[in-house]
Amino acid sequence: MKYIILLGDGMSDEPIEELDGKTPLQAAVTPNMDKLAQQGIIGLAATVPTEFHPGSDVANLSVFGYDPATCYTGRSPLEAASMGVELGPDDVAFRLNLVTLGLAGGDVLMQDFSAGHITTAEARELIECLQEELGDDEFQFYPGVSYRHLMVWKGGRDDFNVLPPHDLTGKSILDHVSRSKESMPLMQIVNAAQLLFKRHPVNLKRESEGKSAANSIWLWGQGRRPQMPTLQEKFSLSGAVISAVDLIKGIGIYAGLDVINVPGATGYLDTNYRGKAEAALEALQTRDFVYLHVEAPDEAAHGGSLSDKIEAIERFDEDVVGTVMNGIDALGDYRVLLLPDHPTPVAKMTHTKDPVPFVLAGSGSEFVSKKAVAEYSESAAQESGVVVDPGHQMMEILVSGKLL
Repeated sequence: MKYIILLGDGMSDEPIEELDGKTPLQAAVTPNMDKLAQQGIIGLAATVPTEFHPGSDVANLSVFGYDPATCYTGRSPLEAASMGVELGPDDVAFRLNLVTLGLAGGDVLMQDFSAGHITTAEARELIECLQEELGDDEFQFYPGVSYRHLMVWKGGRDDFNVLPPHDLTGKSILDHVSRSKESMPLMQIVNAAQLLFKRHPVNLKRESEGKSAANSIWLWGQGRRPQMPTLQEKFSLSGAVISAVDLIKGIGIYAGLDVINVPGATGYLDTNYRGKAEAALEALQTRDFVYLHVEAPDEAAHGGSLSDKIEAIERFDEDVVGTVMNGIDALGDYRVLLLPDHPTPVAKMTHTKDPVPFVLAGSGSEFVSKKAVAEYSESAAQESGVVVDPGHQMMEILVSGKLL
C-alpha cells in the first residue's frame, strides 16, 4: 500500500464578496480535486488545537500525525533541523525574518514581513554580516531562503510571546516589542541589526531600484529541540517529504523521512508544481509514504492577492493533484489525503483556526462516500457532517483505512 498527502498550504478561505460569495477554492477551476471529492470521503479536520496559535508549524505537525500538545516546542527548532543546525539541550532557536519597517507619524509599522521577498543571495549577504559583526559564543546566525533565517541563542530563554510578522502586516509593532529585562539581549541584537542594515550595500542597491529594504529583523517562533517518534516507530512507514519550506522539511526530518529537494521549488507562485508531483511518484516506487507540500496559496493570501491565490490553487490542482493521480495507479494500491494545513483568508492576510476541508480517497473501497458531492470546497466539507477532531488523527485514519 502506498500513502500520499497532498497539501496546499492555506488553500481554504472565507466567502468573498468580489467572488459573489464564493471562496477562492470554489471560484478556482479544480477538476482534479473535485473528482477526488466525488470518489472519496470529504469532511473537516481540526488541525489547530484550541489552545494553540494557528501557525503552519502546529497545523502541519497535526497533519503529519503528531499531537502538538505532546511534542510542540516552537517553530524554529523544526526549521533548524532542515538547515542542518544541531541544537544542544540549552540552545534556543529563533526564526529570523528580514522585514521592512515603516514610519507613520510617531508609529512604527510592519510594512512588509518578507522585505519585498528579498532574494536568497541578497539575504545571505545580510545574514553573513550579522554573523560577522554580532555572532559570538552566545548568538549565532544562519542564512536560509529569501526572508526566512535562523538565530540560535545558546543558553537562552524561550519564554517570550511574539506574534509572527505576517500577522502584523500594515499594523503597529510598538505593542508587540517586549521591553522586559529578560528580552533586553534580543532587543540589543535587533537594534544592532538595524544599524548594520541601514547603510548596507544590499539595501542601498534595493532602494535605488525602488525595492523594499530589509531594514530590520524580527525574532519569533522560538523553541528548544523537540522529542518526537519517527513515522517508522508510529506507523511502520518509510517515506519522504517534498517542500520548499524549511519548516516542513524539518518536521519531516524529525519524522524520520528523507528530504527530496526539487529544482525550481521556491515556495511561491512560480514554484515547480509538476516537478514536485513527479518527484513524489518516483519516491513512492521505493517508499511507503510521501508528504507533498506546496506553499504558494498561503504566500499569495499573506500578500492579500486574490488573483494569485486562485492561480496557485489552480496550478496545484492541475500540476500536482492531476499529475499524481494520473500516475499513482501504476504503483498498485494507494490511499491519498488531500487538504490544506489551515485557512489563510485573503481578506485577513493571516491564518485562522477554522477546520480545513479534507478528502480521503484510494484504490480500494475504504474511503467511499455514501453522499453525492459535486466539488471540493469548504461548504461541501461542512455539509458532509464528517469531522475529525483532533486533526492529528487524520494520519492514523489514512494508514488504517478507517474513520475513527
